[in-house]
Amino acid sequence: TLPETSLPNYATNLKDKSSLVSSLYKVIQEPQSELLEPVCHQLFEFYRSGEEQLLRFTLQFLPELIWCYLAVSASRNVHSSGCIEALLLGVYNLEIVDKQGHSKVLSFTIPSLSKPSVYHEPSSIGSMALTESALSQHGLSKVVYSGPHPQREMLTAQNRFEVLTFLLLCYNAALTYMPSVSLQSLCQICSR
Repeated sequence: TLPETSLPNYATNLKDKSSLVSSLYKVIQEPQSELLEPVCHQLFEFYRSGEEQLLRFTLQFLPELIWCYLAVSASRNVHSSGCIEALLLGVYNLEIVDKQGHSKVLSFTIPSLSKPSVYHEPSSIGSMALTESALSQHGLSKVVYSGPHPQREMLTAQNRFEVLTFLLLCYNAALTYMPSVSLQSLCQICSR
C-alpha cells in the first residue's frame, strides 16, 4: 500500500529491525503457526515489488524456509507447508525470467588452473598445470550454461531438487548482503 517513492526508505528501515527479523524466524520455524501464511504472503509481496532491499530482505529467510519445507515434507504433513511451498515457487518463477518475461539462461566460466588466481599458483599444481596450460594456449575456456528453466506450479519429488538448487543459487548470488543471522541459518541447514 506504500507509494513507489517511499519503498526504498521503507526497505532500508525494515532491514535494521532486528527484533522483527528474529520474530519472523520464530514464525517460520513453527509450521503450525497461524501467522505463517500472512508472513509468507508478505515476504512474497516484498520480493515481487522489485525493490532491491526488499528482495534481499526476503532472500535472507530462504535457507530457513527451505529447511522448514523439507522438514515438513519429510513428515508428510503437506498441509502445513503449503504457504512455504507457494513462496518458494513464487520466488523461483520470478527468478527464472527477466523483466520482459523471457526465460533466463545463466552462464558460468570455469576458471583455468593454468592461470594464477587468489586461490592458487599454477606451478604448485604440477603436471596437471601443464595439461591446463596446453589447453589455455589454444584459447579454450569452459563455459557452462544453466537454463532455460521451466516454470513450476507445484513442487514434486521430481522437480524439488532442481527448484531448491536454483533458489540456493539466487541466495548465493546475494550472499555478501545477507545478515549474520541468515548466514547462521545457512550453516545450520547445511549441517542438518
